Formats: sequence, C-alpha cells, structure tokens
Amino acid sequence: MCYSAKVRAEYREYVKEFGATLSLDAYVAEYWEQMGDEWVKKLPKAFRAWFNEAQTPEEARIRAEIAAWEAQATTKTQQDLFTQAKRLADAERSLKTKVTKKAENDVRVATNKIGQFKAKLEDLQRTELKDRDSRIYPASLAPVIVSEGGRRVVKFMRYQCRPCGKPASYDRQYPGTYNARRDNLEKFWKGQFGFTHGVMLADAFYEHVKRHDMEGRPLGAGEEEEDVILEFKPNTGKRMVVACLWSHWQGRGEPDLLSFAAITDDPPPEVAAAGHDRCIIPIKPENIDAWLNPDPKNLADMYAILDDRERPYYEHRMAA
Repeated sequence: MCYSAKVRAEYREYVKEFGATLSLDAYVAEYWEQMGDEWVKKLPKAFRAWFNEAQTPEEARIRAEIAAWEAQATTKTQQDLFTQAKRLADAERSLKTKVTKKAENDVRVATNKIGQFKAKLEDLQRTELKDRDSRIYPASLAPVIVSEGGRRVVKFMRYQCRPCGKPASYDRQYPGTYNARRDNLEKFWKGQFGFTHGVMLADAFYEHVKRHDMEGRPLGAGEEEEDVILEFKPNTGKRMVVACLWSHWQGRGEPDLLSFAAITDDPPPEVAAAGHDRCIIPIKPENIDAWLNPDPKNLADMYAILDDRERPYYEHRMAA
C-alpha cells in the first residue's frame, strides 16, 4: 500500500509541462464554504503556498481564508503552549515539595507537548518550504490532474477515495481505499475504472515494512517485529506520473467530496527485496491523455497503458 507520497509541489510544472490549470469552479467554492477550516487543515503547506500570489478574485478569497485559518491555528497553538508551560512549572514546583506520580507524569507529558507545540508553531510561522510540506497521507488533499471538457485541469482531492453511490461509512469500512489494486479494478473499482481517471505527480512514495524483511532475514530468537518507514525514489531523478482513479461523491445533507486512489500493482524486484509487496504505477507521459479520457467499452487499452508503464529502479532509504 502506498500510504504516503511526496507530491510535486511546483504549480508552474503543472501549467508549463502538463498544460493543466487550477480549477476553481463552483464545486471548489461550495466545498470550501461547507468544509471551512477542515479544507485548509487537510491541505499540505506546499499547496497552501500556491495561493500566496493570488491572481484572480477566487484565488484571493482562498488566500484570505488560508491566512485566517493560519492565524487562528497560531493563536490556538500559542495558547496550548502557554497551558503546558504552566503545567510544567506547577509540576516542577510541586516536586520540590513532594515527589508524586502525578507531578512526575505532568512533567513528562507537558515536556513532550511543549516540544510538539513548538514544532507546530514553527511550521505555521515559517515561510521557507521543506520537503515534508508536500507529503500527503490518507485524508490529505492533493492536486490531481483530470480531463474536463477536453482540457487538463488540476483539482484538489482527498487522498482516500469514496466511490460515488456508496455510503460515507465506506471511509471507516474500507480505510485502505487510498490505493486501488490493479487486480481489483473491474470489481471494487468498476464504477471508476474506465470512467474517472486522473494522474498525480510524485517524486517519491513511502511504505511501512518490517525491519527483518527490509534486511532480508528471518526474525531472530525472541526478536519482536519492528516497523520502519522507507522512502522509495526513482534513480532517474524524474517525477512520476502516477495512475489514479477518482470520484465525485454526493450525499444528502453532506458536503460534496472529490477523492482519489493511486493504482498499485505487484512490486518490481528491488521494492519486493526491501520488504514491500505493492507499488504505484507511473505511466508514460505520452499516454496521459488516453488515460485521462478512457473508453469504458475498451478497458483493454487502459490495461495496456498500465502495462506500458515507466520502469525506473527504485532506490530506498529510511524515511526521515
């Protein structure tokens, strides 16, 4: 399962290289209004930065909403930091008089939380982007290129697909729907495969593996399994055009939802050797338009595109 990916963050690449422009249609306006802060909260910092130099009234409005959310989040984090600093000071003062488990626990918890809140505050206030700012996880929003009226457009979608026509409870019932298995495209994903295709631009993907699998050895006597996170990156240094499926979900009394899943397949040898059993599918740039405009009566052509994929060698390392 591709649980996380480092998504291409440079908007100019979507425009200049792929001819895709940001879609701020009625859906975005309605979704923004209905979801409010939740929309901004799930938008990674690198993509919030897309609106820093707003060029249209719609973009300016979104920039204002983002700024308002960031200011509110900053104030809330500062208040939380003050609360934990007071908790720590009170506990340390109490320990000078009498050692208690409560005071010791307060020192431990407050110290940890102070570190967390300081890191969060630094992230909110800094302007220089870092690699981690374009990482997406399940429930994050990410830019996905789709075809709309014969044009390539970019839409922000949730990374966990909720198929149209299914209940909202699918998010809990099927928590792994941020990935779509190639061998299940005509079953679970039959409403999307051949109908709503997209691509995600990514530099790397991340997987949970067991340390002993990564090291190519059995568990030692008395050794417990240890989970580690690996970053997989093409040794070509090129970004990947990842094949995706997406859905526009609508439900009575619920906000509309655009969401997507990355298609995965059996891994190449180097990914399998590192301990993982799945891999995303990067399609060739010359196949993008055919992929984005599928014919549901000719799924063979879609499978052919998935088979005629880019096949880089994936180098891996422990994720930071």
